[in-house]
Amino acid sequence: MSQAPQMICIDPAEAGGPDVLCAVERPIPQPGAGEVLIRVAAAGVNRPDILQRRGMYPPPPGAPTIPGLEVAGEIVGVGDGVDAARIGDPVCALVAGGGYAQYCTAPIGQCLPVPDGLSLIEAAALPETLFTVWSNVFDRGQAKAGETILIHGGTSGIGTMAIALCKLFGLTVIVTCGSEDKCAAARALGADHAINYAADDFAAAVQSLTGGKGVNLILDMVGGDYVPRNMACLAEDGRHVTIAVQRGMTAEINIAALMVRRQTLTGSTLRARPLDFKAKLAADVLHKVWPLVGAGKLRPVMDQSFPLAQAAAAHARMEAGAHIGKIVLIP
Repeated sequence: MSQAPQMICIDPAEAGGPDVLCAVERPIPQPGAGEVLIRVAAAGVNRPDILQRRGMYPPPPGAPTIPGLEVAGEIVGVGDGVDAARIGDPVCALVAGGGYAQYCTAPIGQCLPVPDGLSLIEAAALPETLFTVWSNVFDRGQAKAGETILIHGGTSGIGTMAIALCKLFGLTVIVTCGSEDKCAAARALGADHAINYAADDFAAAVQSLTGGKGVNLILDMVGGDYVPRNMACLAEDGRHVTIAVQRGMTAEINIAALMVRRQTLTGSTLRARPLDFKAKLAADVLHKVWPLVGAGKLRPVMDQSFPLAQAAAAHARMEAGAHIGKIVLIP
C-alpha cells in the first residue's frame, strides 16, 4: 500500500518555546465537503499561534494541530459541493488551523479572491486581522464616520489594520504604543495621535486629546488592569470591545459609572465561531472592504517574511515585540 502524499509543515509534538517549531512531514490534507485545498504561497503569523504553541490556546474541535490561521495561495483541489472551475484561482483564506504548511484546506466560504496588484505574500497577511477588526470595530463596535477610537497595540498586526480601516471609514484614531519610535511609525501609518504608554498615562492623555469628552470606541487586546483605565477614557454611550487578554482575564470596574455614562462592554473571539458566521463575515468583507483592496487603498503593513522552516525565528520576533505590522511564513 503506497504512502499518502506528504508535505512539509510545522506541527509541534509538545508545548514550549519557539524551538518546538520544527519542520516535519505530514500527509497532504484532503478537502472535505464545501472545502478547497490550497497550495500555500504564504501564511500569516498571529499572536494566537504563540498562545497555541505555549499550550494555552488549543485548536477548536476538528481543526488541525498545525498552527496558522490565515493563508494565501492557489486552489489545487476541491471537495464535494465546490465547483472544480475554482481550481487555479488565487485566494486568501481564514482557517481554524493548518496554515504553517505547504498545503492547507479551507472552507470555500472563507476564501477571498486575490485581486490584481496584491501579492500572495500580502494577501496572506490580510484575513485574520481584517476579519477580526471588521467584526469587532465595525460590526460589534458599530464604528461610524466622525467618531474617535482608541486602539491599543497600534503597531501590531491588528493595530495597523485597525488604523488603516478606521481612517478609510472616516474615524479619528488614537493609538497606544510602547516607544517613541513605534508612536512615530503609527502616526506615519495614519494614526491621528499616538501615546507612548511607557512614558505617559494613556487615560490622562486621551482626556486631554478629546477635551475631556473621551473616545466613542476602544479596541482592547490587553484586558486586566487596562479595563478600568479604558473606561476612564470612554465617552458617554461609548463602546469597549475586548479581543484578547494579554494582561489578565479579570478586571475590577465601577459599575455605577458604567450605568451613568451608558457605556457598553463587549468582546468576542473568532477562531471557534461556526462556519456560517465566518462565511457571512467573509461575504460582508467582500462587499464592503474588498473593493478598497482591489483599488489599492488598503494594504497590510508588512514587517518581515521568514521561510517556513524558520517559524521559530518568526515567533521569536513577534514575542520580542520589535515588529511593526505583519510577519509571514513562506513554505
